[in-house]
Amino acid sequence: MTVLNWEFIAKYLPLYREAAWLTLRLGLIGIALSILIGLICAIVQYDKVPVLRRIVGAYIELSRNTPLLIQLFFIYYGLPKLGIRTDPASCGIAGLAFLGGSYMAEAFRSGLEAVDAVQLESAYSLGMTKWQAMWYVILPQAASISVPAFMANVIFLLKETSVFSAVSLMDLMFTAKDLIGLYSKTTECLFLLVVFYLLILLPVSILGSVLERRLRHAGFGA
Repeated sequence: MTVLNWEFIAKYLPLYREAAWLTLRLGLIGIALSILIGLICAIVQYDKVPVLRRIVGAYIELSRNTPLLIQLFFIYYGLPKLGIRTDPASCGIAGLAFLGGSYMAEAFRSGLEAVDAVQLESAYSLGMTKWQAMWYVILPQAASISVPAFMANVIFLLKETSVFSAVSLMDLMFTAKDLIGLYSKTTECLFLLVVFYLLILLPVSILGSVLERRLRHAGFGA
């Protein structure tokens, strides 16, 4: 039976805490940008803007069908060949936003298309402009419908931060691999890795479940 070395765990706990904070900070910034990108792309698709719709469609297909690791490699190692240099943190955020934007776009688009067309017609009959109807009538209902897919995407993107170590970011995964290589304490390092990912992801999962229940009981998203 393997016994954990608690002295080792206590010694390197602060290092994992710093790595977890970096992982969470970069992950949340990337997710915030992906929400913005996704919302813009979803509105473009919903409004069927001729040229932009094709560009958005191509972006979504490219983003969803290539791994985040490859996207990070392209940003970090490929863009400098074109004279565009990025640091590891900016690369991680950009990669997560690029990948997450496509997933958020599909989540928001499905929410927008689920809103009954009569809602838009009713808004117009009240004298609202197109953008007023979108902001005050369509988007609030679409957002409530999109909550399950949105929260699933948030959890997915937070887990995808585990590949940030490929571009030398001192995130949780990089820290675990580095300590395993130095001290061969595989069990302890992986134990800490699991614990900190649970500390990050479990509250998000619980928050998503509570939010879904509240919206459902309030009668939204039905």
